[in-house]
Amino acid sequence: MNKGKFCNGCILFFILLAMAWASSGLAAEPIKIGMIQGISGAYEIYGKAEVTGFRMGLEYFTKGTKKILDRDVQLIVEDTQLKADRAKMLLTKLYSDDKVDLAIGPTSSSVALAVLPVAQEFKKILIVEPAVADSITGKNWNRYIFRTGRNSSQDAISNAVAVSKPGVSIACIGQDYAFGRDGIAAYKAAAEKLGAKVVHEEYADPKGTDFTAPIQRIIEALKDKPEPKYVWVIWAGKGGPMPGLIAAGLDKHGIEIASGGNVLAALKMMKPLKGMKGSIYYYYENPKNEVNDWLVKEHLKRFNEPPDFFTCGGFAAASAVIQGVTKAGGTDTEKLIAAMEDMEFMTPKGMMKFRKEDHQALQAMFAFELEVKPDVEWAIPKLTRVLSMEETAPPIMNK
Repeated sequence: MNKGKFCNGCILFFILLAMAWASSGLAAEPIKIGMIQGISGAYEIYGKAEVTGFRMGLEYFTKGTKKILDRDVQLIVEDTQLKADRAKMLLTKLYSDDKVDLAIGPTSSSVALAVLPVAQEFKKILIVEPAVADSITGKNWNRYIFRTGRNSSQDAISNAVAVSKPGVSIACIGQDYAFGRDGIAAYKAAAEKLGAKVVHEEYADPKGTDFTAPIQRIIEALKDKPEPKYVWVIWAGKGGPMPGLIAAGLDKHGIEIASGGNVLAALKMMKPLKGMKGSIYYYYENPKNEVNDWLVKEHLKRFNEPPDFFTCGGFAAASAVIQGVTKAGGTDTEKLIAAMEDMEFMTPKGMMKFRKEDHQALQAMFAFELEVKPDVEWAIPKLTRVLSMEETAPPIMNK
């Protein structure tokens, strides 16, 4: 037997075998992505929209292949039930047992603050979406945290622009936890920088149903102030003081309601507030770009309703993941951090950019005036101006 020919044949055989193995896709491990959202409980509508948005974003930005760098994507979704201890356990499981390459979530700010150290412990990226408390990318931040969602200051700056000027008096009411407290603190700073004066603050039980007492204290604080005067509302999830404020006869005291835009379910309650000014993270009719056109068309086709506030958020997170992994050439955490810092990426609301200093996504916001139409179930946040990512850039608070 000719050993040379035999060896050459062996080499050829193993080359062909390796090529067949690679082409079969068996050589490439899937990219594993964990998602922790509150898909049951008070924020169920938010969490489910986030998951839908992420899946649609993955589909759009991979042109239907649902592959990144020719690797399949495995998405593991877990329900935090809005419980901090459960979220910590789930994220630990995703990083340690499921071996996810990175994770996304959660819905609630208090839950998000609880899980930030888990990402640091495992040295794995957590893209915070949609929790908004400033402290997530502020005093509680670590280098493994990126956020596609807007933060409280971005909300506050854009909402303050709508009504704040010298001579304006404002009372604020929000939920008594990180979301409400950070939101009001940021709003107060932005409003007073523009010359307005925040004269009263109320922090209510997130699960409360009777807001008579705080509303009365707001009226007392504002009733003798000269006009214009506003009560600014920041509330997440079901319930809240808005119906009570609408029924309280604030107009007798010259008090107007101001608030940011919200999900479609919340906008239904705002129909009595025609003409109210504010700003919103996303409303499906406001952005004008090809990505949003696709999302709106496909969402209407598949679900018989337009995409909501948090559908856009999940879609944006998918864009960040795909571009980050592609730019990094894989899922190595250090390479991902280097790739994602200062990275710009397209979303349904336009371009976003991860700021290097705190990994907060800078993004446009949409100033509006509420319009009411008899054939539309909700109040329409009609666009008055696009506020650029530079205009709404929050202060760096992680120093």
